[in-house]
Amino acid sequence: MSSTQTPVRKSIKRDAALAAGFALTALVTVGVVGAHGEPAAPQIEPVAMSSSTAPQYPNNLDGWIRHSLDILHAKGIPASYDGIHRNVIRESSGDTRAINLYDINAQNGIPSKGLLQVIDPTFKAYHVDGTSWDIWDPVANITAACNYAHARYGSMDNVNSAY
Repeated sequence: MSSTQTPVRKSIKRDAALAAGFALTALVTVGVVGAHGEPAAPQIEPVAMSSSTAPQYPNNLDGWIRHSLDILHAKGIPASYDGIHRNVIRESSGDTRAINLYDINAQNGIPSKGLLQVIDPTFKAYHVDGTSWDIWDPVANITAACNYAHARYGSMDNVNSAY
């Protein structure tokens, strides 16, 4: 580009992936205008984009609960951090791979699994869109369990023993 040419950037729109927290690299067409306003050859430049509004969650119990709460609240399902945390600690001590191989569910071939000790049929019935279908996924496990607790007890906050 010569010193008599001026770059003009075209506007770009962020797509849904950016809103979901994915960093994007966009290709922005840069039109070049000569000193007398005549169009020059366009150039394409990569422009890094990131989202400052998409929440980032740590990969630990605190992050899983906070991520689940954001999903639950977006779907109108009541729950609180304290209610979820209390039940996770009682049910699994925070172990995402916890499995109960001794209770009546296990004796019937459907052991309780994950942070909130959910059985497969309950997980499938109360799965919340936008989460993984993997019962071992901590966010999916918490979210499905809270959806079940909402339907059965009004909220996970009302659960104070095995449920």
